[in-house]
Amino acid sequence: MEKDKQQINLNIVEGDPFFAHEVSMNFTPTQITLDFKCITPRTDPRGNTPSFLLKHNVVMLEPWHAKMMLDVLSNVLKKYEDEFGKISKPKPIQKAAKKQKKASKKKSSTKTTGAPSYLG
Repeated sequence: MEKDKQQINLNIVEGDPFFAHEVSMNFTPTQITLDFKCITPRTDPRGNTPSFLLKHNVVMLEPWHAKMMLDVLSNVLKKYEDEFGKISKPKPIQKAAKKQKKASKKKSSTKTTGAPSYLG
């Protein structure tokens, strides 16, 4: 091997495959944080209490890298829509949103005591 060339060993640790049902984002002056979450319902045959498993993966980026990621994502989505058609909200989600909107209108038309509600 030549004197000015060095061999470098690279070990790659791959994470588990992960499906994100939702993502939350936040920022500081120096970083953008993306918190991808997967929520899975669990059942326990010994009891009736519902439970959920929440897994999350956090990705932190410098603001410049987040901006570049936005550009790449925009390009990929454009290519996707060019090949497969416009991406739209799935019908079950549209139906659920209409139902929720109707319920919130009904709830807001009832008389309130003036105290704020933080539970929906």
